[in-house]
Parts: sequence; structure tokens; C-alpha cells
Amino acid sequence: MVAMTRLLYQHRRLLWLTTLTDIKARYTGTVLGKLWVPLYPLLFLGIYSFVYVYIFQIRLQVFSSNEYVVLIFCGLVPFLGFAEVLGSGVGSIVVNANLIKNTMYPIELIPVKSVLASQFTQVVGMCLLLLVALVMGRLSMYTLLLPFIWFLQVLFMIGVLWILASINVYVRDLQSVIGILLLLLMLVSPIAYTIDMVPENLRILCWINPLAHFIWAYQAVLMLGKGPDFSAWIALTIIGLGTYLAGGWFIARMKHVFVDNV
Repeated sequence: MVAMTRLLYQHRRLLWLTTLTDIKARYTGTVLGKLWVPLYPLLFLGIYSFVYVYIFQIRLQVFSSNEYVVLIFCGLVPFLGFAEVLGSGVGSIVVNANLIKNTMYPIELIPVKSVLASQFTQVVGMCLLLLVALVMGRLSMYTLLLPFIWFLQVLFMIGVLWILASINVYVRDLQSVIGILLLLLMLVSPIAYTIDMVPENLRILCWINPLAHFIWAYQAVLMLGKGPDFSAWIALTIIGLGTYLAGGWFIARMKHVFVDNV
């Protein structure tokens, strides 16, 4: 962990500059340009809320319809951030083959660059969410815990992408099935429902879903006016830091043969 973290710190300026280049490249040539950044989560929220509020007609006793929509947004923002990371990052090592072969750019930085570039969408979505929560009077002292939860989520995403991007070098089918995996993950993530609404024999699907623990934490500090309890912090730390360590270990042992396979 120390060696990998030191590498990221030593190349922090290079990582920052290439991340900015990635963000600009994503919206080059589009009609709306960077307007897609706030529009994307808002459109997704509109569709998601319409399905659950007006078609399924789900109601929570402790929330009004508007508050329920914001609760959905609390889960949707981190999910969309994670989905964008996987969608753009799983094939990142293969896509950047020339960068690996022709420059001294550290391979480990490529997935990290994808994670940071994808966070631009989550940053904008989170700013919108904080503004709405402020207007609705839902912010509390526990909102100050938000950066710590987010930091652990970023560590988790870096670790996941180090592993999946490395595997994709050898199993290119992975980037083709990632859309299906994300759809399945969205269904088992408690974005628009609480754990109490899930049949008891199916709750294990939520508990083993690492993203669910982050969603619960975001909903707690942004809408429920409370912080994650001690066991929740333990789970978040194990998921975030543990995945980061596992991903760093994995890519460090795989990177030596990347050049011959990309």
C-alpha cells in the first residue's frame, strides 16, 4: 500500500493534468458539451423517480414524495459515479496501449486517471444534491462526514478498477458484459428502497453488495440526519481500504506482462 500510494503522490501533477485532459476529451464534439454533466444525473433521476413514485407508487411514511425523490438522489449519485468508472475504466489499459508502450507513463496511473475523471460527474451531482438538501433543511452536522465516506468510495473504485482493467487485458469480453453487470448491480442496490422493504431471504443480496453500504452512508448523512454507526464505518473501511490494497497488489503483479498483451 505504501509503495502504491507513494507512486500516486509522486506523479500527482501528471495524474491531475491527464485527468483534466480526459474530462475535456469526453465532451469534445458534443452539442451540449459540459451541460451533459448536470443533465445526466438529473435525467436519470427523473426517469428513476417516475418509475418508483408514479408507476410502482412506492411511499415511505417518514418522507413526503419530494423527500423520497431526494432520498433516491442520495443513492443515485454515488451509483452513477461508480457506473461511469466501470463503463469508461475497465478497458482503460487496453485503450491506452500506445501510452504504455511508447512513454514512461506508469501503468498504475491509467485506471486511477479514469476514476478521477469520472468523479467530475459525481462532484456536480453531489453539489446539486447538497443544494436541494439545504433548501429542504435536511443538512446537519453529520453532513461533515461526507468527505470521509467519499474518500473511502474513491479508494474502493480505484481498487476495483485496478483489478478489472488488469483482467480485461487478457479477457476482453469483460468490457462487453460490464453493461449487464451494472444493470444487475443497480437492481440490487438500495437506491429507491430500504432494507426493510426487501424480503428477509433476499437481504443477503444487499449486504454482500459493497456499493449498498456507501449508499446507506450517503443517505444517512444527507437525508436522515445521522451518521453511520460504528459497524457501518468498519464495513466502509474494510471495503474501501481492503479493495484498494487488493487492487494495488493485483496490478503490481500483472503489469510486467501488460506490454506483451495490449
